[in-house]
Parts: sequence; C-alpha cells; structure tokens
Amino acid sequence: MKEKKKESPFALLWSWAKEYHGGFYGSILLAVLGVAGSMTAYFSVAAMIRILLTGGGFQESINWCLLMLVGYVVKSLCSAASTAMSHRATFHTLKDLRKMLLEKLSRVPMGTIMDTPSGQYKTTIVDCVEGMEPTLAHLIPEMTSNMLVPIFIAVYIFCIDWRMGLASLVTTIIGLIAASQSAKNYSVKWDGAVAVGRKMANAIVEYIGGIQIVKAFSQSAGSYGRYADAVEENASYYKNWMQENQKFMCVIQTVTPSVLLAVLPVGLILWSQGSLSAADFTTVIVLSLGFTGPFLAAMSFVDELAIVGTNVGEIAGILNANELKRPEEQVIIKDQTIQMNQVSFTYGNQEEKVLFDVSLDIKPKTVTALVGPSGSGKSTIAKLIAGFWDVSSGSISLGGINIQKIPLDQLNQQIAYVSQDNYLFDRTVRDNIRMGRLDASDQEVEAVAKAAGCDAFIRALDQGYETICGSGGGHLSGGEKQRISIARAMLKNAPIVILDEATASVDPENEAVIQKAILALTKGKTLIVIAHHLSTVVDADCIVVVSKGKIVAQGTQKELLENCPLYARMWQAHIGTKDVM
Repeated sequence: MKEKKKESPFALLWSWAKEYHGGFYGSILLAVLGVAGSMTAYFSVAAMIRILLTGGGFQESINWCLLMLVGYVVKSLCSAASTAMSHRATFHTLKDLRKMLLEKLSRVPMGTIMDTPSGQYKTTIVDCVEGMEPTLAHLIPEMTSNMLVPIFIAVYIFCIDWRMGLASLVTTIIGLIAASQSAKNYSVKWDGAVAVGRKMANAIVEYIGGIQIVKAFSQSAGSYGRYADAVEENASYYKNWMQENQKFMCVIQTVTPSVLLAVLPVGLILWSQGSLSAADFTTVIVLSLGFTGPFLAAMSFVDELAIVGTNVGEIAGILNANELKRPEEQVIIKDQTIQMNQVSFTYGNQEEKVLFDVSLDIKPKTVTALVGPSGSGKSTIAKLIAGFWDVSSGSISLGGINIQKIPLDQLNQQIAYVSQDNYLFDRTVRDNIRMGRLDASDQEVEAVAKAAGCDAFIRALDQGYETICGSGGGHLSGGEKQRISIARAMLKNAPIVILDEATASVDPENEAVIQKAILALTKGKTLIVIAHHLSTVVDADCIVVVSKGKIVAQGTQKELLENCPLYARMWQAHIGTKDVM
C-alpha cells in the first residue's frame, strides 16, 4: 500500500486558515498594488534623469513628478489596507486555532493530558500559535510584494544592458549564498531552541507550583538546581547559536546592500569604452539603489520560513493526537448499572499493565467502595468508568451499553467526578460551584453549599460567595477547596457520583460532616468511593479490595473482615492509626 504523502507545514497552516483565504488573497493583491506604486518612484527618477541628460527640462519632467506622487499615495494606501486586511484574517485564524486546540484537548484521553507537562501546552497554545502571526500577517503579503520589486527592477536593468544587469546581481548572489549557509541548519537549531524553551517553561511551572517547599527548605531560585540549570541552558543555547550565525549575518547585512561595488566599476568601464551611454549608466545606478532594500526586507522573513515548520509541527502534534472515539448521536441509557468485563489497562506507550482482567458489577443506587494499598489501581478503575481513557482490552458498560458507544457529552452528564486535587478557577466561589450546572440560580448554589457543609466558611470569607478563589484555588485552604469541589459536583446532580479520595485533604473534624452531607446528597444515586479512611465506607453496600491491579475480594465490611486477610490487615492498621491519634 502506497504511503500517504506527508503534508507540508505551509499546506497545513494554509488549511487551518481556509475560512479566511479571501482576506489573505485580498491583502496580497493590495500589497502588489502597493509595490506597483512604490516602483513608480524608481522609474520616474530614471526617466527624469534621461530627460535632463538629453537636454530636456521641467516641462517634460512634470508628468513623471505627478506619477511619482500618485505612486506614493497608492503605495501608502494599499500597504496600510493590505496590512490591516492580513492582520484581521490572521487574528481570526489564531483565534480559531486556539479554539481548535482546546476543543481537541477535551476529546483526547485524560492520560494524554496528564502525561504532558502543563508548560508544554502553554508553549504550544500560546507561543507557537502566536508564532504564526508573522508568517500569516506579514510573510504572505509583504514577502510576496517585496520580492516583486527587485525582480521587476532586475528585469528592467537587464533590458537596458545585460552586462549591467549581471553586475547589479553580484552582491545579491553573495548575500544569497551567505543566507543559504545561515539557513542550512536553521530548522534544526530552532527545534533545539523550542526544546530548551519548553524545558525552561516546565521548570518555571514546577518551581512556582512548589514555591512553598522551596521556601520551607530555604532555597532560592538560584539554588533550585532544575530551575537554574534550565534558565542557564536556554540562555547559553541562544548565545552560542547567535554567535555561530553572526558571520553570515554580517555578510548579508553589509555586502548585499553594497550593490554599487560592482555596478560602478563595471559601468565606468563600459561607459569609457563607449558601449554604455551616460543616461543608461545613471539610470542603472538609480535603479540599483532601490534594488536591495526590498530584497533585504524579503530576506528578513527567512527566519519565519524556518520557524514555521517547528511551530506547525507542535500544533499539529496536538490536533492529530489520538482521540477517545465516541459517536455523536445520543443513546438511551436504561439505568446506571456499571459492568467491567475482563478489563486490562496500560498507560500510554508503557508496556507494564496496571490492571489485569478486572471484572466488576455495580448495581444502580448503591454505594461501592474501592479500597487497597497505594498504587493498586483504584483510581485507574474509577477513571476508566468515568471515560477518561479507553480500556486496553475488555469492556465497560453503562446500562448495558459499552461506554465507547456513548457520546462523551452524554457520558459526562451521567457522572460527577471529584478527586482529591480538584481545580478551582480564578473566579468567585459562587462561579466555581456554579460550574457544576451553569444555569443554577444563586439560591440553588447556596443551598447545595449548605448541604455540602461549606456555607458557613464561605460566608466567613471577606467577600462571602463573591470571594475570588485565586488561580487553582490558591486563596483557600486544601479542605476549603475540596468542599467547594464537592458542592460543585453535587450541583451537577448526575446519577453517578465518583469520589476519588475526595476527603483526603479535609481535616478529621470536618470529614464526618462532609461524609454525612455526601450520603444525604447522593441518596438515590450510584456512588463509587475510593476510600482514604476505611471507617468512612464501613456501611457501603459493597467494598471492593484492589491489589496489584486485580480485584482480590469484594463484599460487606463483615464479610471482608472474615474472608479477606488483606482487608483485615488494612482495617487493623487503620484502627491502630486512629488509636494513636
């Protein structure tokens, strides 16, 4: 089978901007008209010099002066309109591209997101997308127009005298050779720059996230090795790259504009020999002076040509990531029966399984607790039920329907998931709770907060329900964040509630209150609890003991104490801890 041809970065970028192609084509047309206007100055000056050298005067030159003025007006108006049109199309494209990326992230497995450092997503969604702006807004119209100027001038000089035409290209050819050497490994160097930049971004995010630990152990930013090394590596990389590239840039910037170095001696020789008229010689001098300016302006976009491949690759990496494959048409879910049938699971590209042939039946409107040692696979089971990943083998069904045949939106409506590290947005407490159901009234928000046992502390905050939580809920304690997260999940009023060690961050005094609130709020719902403290699930309808990725026992508290040695040991350890406390 013939391998599918890989699409070029520019083709991909152009396809992302397809809705705004009209704007880009319009900007190119206006840019070309602007170039035509700017070229009238060179040809007008050349024409007036001919007139003066052949004995003409002001009267014969007036029309050329007027043409120059008209050309200047056309250039100014068309250039401004071209820039405005290209930027309008560009910013719409970047907006749509960012929306595409965020919508894509909502469809990829949670594991893909969790395994990717947040700094990398920031680099791609913010920096790489922003890096498309020069390419779309400037390279397309401006490089096109700037390349036309030297081409038409060169053609005109060749029409005057082919020898002078060759002379006018000498320094440009030297500049092109230097530019080709500079650009030879530019894309590789840029890939390296992106890599060290991403490493630095990840280190910064990690440093800020762990600032409390850093300060607690009396470390500064400079003494925090990972952060300091990443910053130093980033600076050194760019310094070495620019130092290596400097010799080529010097040639490009100094030799290329010096077009008269070849034009003057060649022209003087030809003029002295009588094979080139003074009028043609002077015309070539004037035209050659306008040759390299637009050419160097076009050359300034070479960096963008090299960078675009890397940026497009980073963006395409997200857009082409494997998705959770789900249908779009909703299905009829008859009840909340959950069945896991011989489920095995492996994270990402890892070879080692974390679940082995797990089979589990959860009846509707019951409380099922998942318990076991740390790393046994409890959270993985819960997240697979919630549809965060696709199973590696086996199947999970809800109401008799394989969850892979249930649209993601519909599955999300069926399940409210609360973990021990739920995220709060940098918005008010009221808005964070309302995220559970956006159309909820203020009264409904406050009612569920009371039921979840967090109304009292919310009202004690400076601004009550209007208090800003801070990024990630940074203005609140861990227990307060968790209780707000539970209230948010309760407001969703989903028929299935999964609590993944949801009270782990709550102090013992409030844990009993929250547990009571949870039981009241989840009455009549299917509740799956990953227990942090075994005493909170003793009344569960079914306690499932998980060890090393397998279910080793399940039953009531009494049954497990009698028949499951592992659970008995865990219970004794838990009771012993409570006695010590």
